[in-house]
Amino acid sequence: FCLENTDPRMRGRGIQLLSQVLLQCYSLLQEKEVLHLVLFYESRLQDHHLVIPSVLQGLRALSMCEVLSPGLAVSVLKAIFQEVHVQSLMQLDRHTVYSIITNFMSTREEELKGLGADFTFGFIQVMDGEKDPRNLLVAFQIVHDLIAKDYALGPFVEELFEVTSCYFPVDFTPPPNDPHGIQREDLILSLRAVLASTPQFAEFLLPLLIEKLDSELQSAKLDSLQTLTACCAIYGQKELQEFLPSLWSSLRREVFQTASEKIETECLAALHALSACLSRSVLSSDSEDLLDSFLSSILQDCRHHLCEPDMKLVWPSAKLLQAAAGASLRTYHRITRSVLPLLLEQYTKHTQSSQRRTILEMLLGFLELQQKWGHVEEDESTLLSFQAPVCSVVFSALTDPSVQLQLVGIKALTVLGSLQGFLSSSDLELVVDHLIRLALHEEDSQSSEAAMEAAGSLAPTYPKVFSGRMVPRLEEELQSGRAGKGESYHNHRSLQQRCLQALAAVSTHTSIVRETVPVLLQHLQKVQKGTEARNTQDMVSVCQSLHRVALQCQQDAEGCWYFHQTVVPCLLAMAVQAAMQESTHTLPGKALLEEEVLAAMIPVISAATTHLSPELAAQSVSHVVPLFLDGEVSFLPQNSFPCSFQPFGDGECLEAQRRLVALLMAFVCSLPRDVAIPQQEWLLRELLALSCSCNCPFTATTAAKCFAGLVNKHPAGQQLDEILQLAVNRMEPSLAEGPRRTQALTLLLWVRPALHEWGRGARGPSLALTLLPAQVTKALVLRYHPLSSCLTDKLLGLLGDTELGPAAADGFSLLMAESPDVLHKGCHADVRIMFRQRFFTDNVPKLVQGFHGAGPDVKANYLKGLSHVLNHLPKPVLVTELPTLLSLLLEALSCSDRVVQLSTLSCLHPLLLEAPQIMSLHVDTLVTKILNLTSSPTMAVRIAALRCAHALTSLPTTALLPYKGRVIRALAKPLDDKKRLVRKEAVAARGEW
Repeated sequence: FCLENTDPRMRGRGIQLLSQVLLQCYSLLQEKEVLHLVLFYESRLQDHHLVIPSVLQGLRALSMCEVLSPGLAVSVLKAIFQEVHVQSLMQLDRHTVYSIITNFMSTREEELKGLGADFTFGFIQVMDGEKDPRNLLVAFQIVHDLIAKDYALGPFVEELFEVTSCYFPVDFTPPPNDPHGIQREDLILSLRAVLASTPQFAEFLLPLLIEKLDSELQSAKLDSLQTLTACCAIYGQKELQEFLPSLWSSLRREVFQTASEKIETECLAALHALSACLSRSVLSSDSEDLLDSFLSSILQDCRHHLCEPDMKLVWPSAKLLQAAAGASLRTYHRITRSVLPLLLEQYTKHTQSSQRRTILEMLLGFLELQQKWGHVEEDESTLLSFQAPVCSVVFSALTDPSVQLQLVGIKALTVLGSLQGFLSSSDLELVVDHLIRLALHEEDSQSSEAAMEAAGSLAPTYPKVFSGRMVPRLEEELQSGRAGKGESYHNHRSLQQRCLQALAAVSTHTSIVRETVPVLLQHLQKVQKGTEARNTQDMVSVCQSLHRVALQCQQDAEGCWYFHQTVVPCLLAMAVQAAMQESTHTLPGKALLEEEVLAAMIPVISAATTHLSPELAAQSVSHVVPLFLDGEVSFLPQNSFPCSFQPFGDGECLEAQRRLVALLMAFVCSLPRDVAIPQQEWLLRELLALSCSCNCPFTATTAAKCFAGLVNKHPAGQQLDEILQLAVNRMEPSLAEGPRRTQALTLLLWVRPALHEWGRGARGPSLALTLLPAQVTKALVLRYHPLSSCLTDKLLGLLGDTELGPAAADGFSLLMAESPDVLHKGCHADVRIMFRQRFFTDNVPKLVQGFHGAGPDVKANYLKGLSHVLNHLPKPVLVTELPTLLSLLLEALSCSDRVVQLSTLSCLHPLLLEAPQIMSLHVDTLVTKILNLTSSPTMAVRIAALRCAHALTSLPTTALLPYKGRVIRALAKPLDDKKRLVRKEAVAARGEW
């Protein structure tokens, strides 16, 4: 009845119902049914305009039918092209037409191609005048497919270009809260894919791009340059020939005149693409070599500017030449053949260091381009023909008094060394000599460090030269003994420090590591036997060099194992020897047992262990653990010791031996998680006992951290539960009363995160000295162990303790911060993702509740704990929780504890920048309290307060204006602060206000 009704609205409702049914069941239709429906719908396209939207929906359903008879797709599209004026329809109905075309193009490609250029012309009519970005994205894709799938464009190439290029450059700003999520960039990329899809558009597109390049609109320039770069990937010499002079003129003008870094970068990319495009073109015997003439134009316009190193066009010219030269080996030879002699001549001609630096930097740019083409071939390379003068220029820069020129020379030396076949053997020896001189004797530390880095870069390429020439020289300097006549002690020590650093820097190849490691260890043994007060610092320096070597060896399995089996036993042997000498009051060696030295040895052993394969790690652990538990010293070098090694034994005479538990911690806590530790339960019990009973804070803390690291990696099960229950039983009485409350707290803190690391990391020894139950808590927090919440509650309870409260509050920083030595992912700890967020959710409400119920003498402990938690929380999480916590943060600013003040200011600074609307509701309180803290007696607090005062300016202007005069007056005082860093922040903040 509806389909035959004379009222077009009723007919429309009938067709709408039928179309909705077809959209649900089109896959079930048979071929004859589809044929019948298509003929019906085609006839309806001639019906009243109110009916057309529903007809199109039905045709969309039928376009998805797999049983569509041959010829029907063409019939439907012809009917749409002839009967429907698409651009008069609503957006959704136009989108339906594009969907029908897309469906047919994906399933009936050969049929549509049978239409020839008529299909292209029909689509041009459909698209012409489209304005909606949702439809344009689909339409651009259709045009791209027309070209990419080789549909016939016929005489309609220009019309197809016009119907798409009218949107170039895209000018679209999405409305606020746009549910469709279409961005300007989406349209730009989609249109660019169309414009750069065929060389047939070149004659129309290139004049358009040149026109837009000459406009004043920066976005149009950028879009044009990026489109030109994209087009060069498919264009050839024929398409570009007519437009090359205009293109080069526009690119040159923009690079010479623009103040925009983005435009300069895109211009250089476009020039690179043009040069690469011309390099790819195959020349016929009678055609002009456009590349040669194009490069000649570039050289003609830019080359002479290189003779003016003080003028502003020197760098734009150099960048243009380098962009063209980097396009292909052919362009590189053509440009460098002309430019290199000029730069070498100019370097000799100019004598000022600043001018020479500019010239050498330009030369360096061309040298770096040669690296793209690999090995230097004698018969091809322009560079090789200038080998002697280039080396002469670089070597002269290395001896120049100007540090900045030296630094550029060192960079150039590194590049020359990376070009296989460029440097002769005599040149290489000279390179090594220069690097040694700069590394050891150059006064400026920048040049020294740069020379060491260069040695490290070149050593893997020339291992024999560096191990045969540089390492012996460094060893000789290192072993030269005391300061010579006329040489100050300070200079001599500085030289030794640089020798150690250089030995580490050059250890970037396994063969060199085999030479340098024995030298470093020999020097460490020599220093250990000395008696001077400086020995501690000297030992630390050697350990720092060994640590660098260990890190450089980690990616090479052979080097890593060599380092481990050479260094770890040697360090352990030296430490055991020193500890036994201390126990028996014999020879000197005490410096090796200093906290500072042991702390420097920890990262060496850790870095040497973390990257071992499980098999090699198991081999090593079978020696190290029995050393500490059984005193088994047979695997150590020089293992004739005066007494037995009993680090877990009782007695004051063994105190020195107990300190070496720090080295055990470095080793066992760095092992891969799947490596079985022998006698682990016994080891855990000994560590637990030592952490609770030792009088030395350093030893107790390292024992607690070692216990935490092992607990964190321990497989879940009854054994773990038993050892944790034992730890809790040991801690609880000690926490309640007695002389070892602080040690019990440290242990609690470390094991809590270990179970959480079974979630996270910790701060170093300085904090841990005050906190001993923290270790257990940390170990469990990281891995979400069920016991972690129980231990955290104990820690929360201690905040109300007048004696342990401040240390317990600092423990929250330990729980939330990264751990530098144990309980982090680099040591294979079990660290769960988002453990901080979970800790925050579980415990901050308890902290807030405890604060409100606490007495005035311990409220600061809760604020300090809260500020530590918030300070380590990811900022997006903190912003979402801000409304409920801001009042407490503001109260924390009034706390007299400088740690609380500093931590709170650190929290507030990013919040002022990221949540200005919420913060502006409390602007009066913020301004008052932050200005008060700018006069704090603590420099770090003053600096943090001034940064917050600066960040306040990101709040809405209307909220700030009433305070402007007051803030400017208040910030005048810190302008005269006695500390330069404070004055610097005050200037920035006051200027912004």
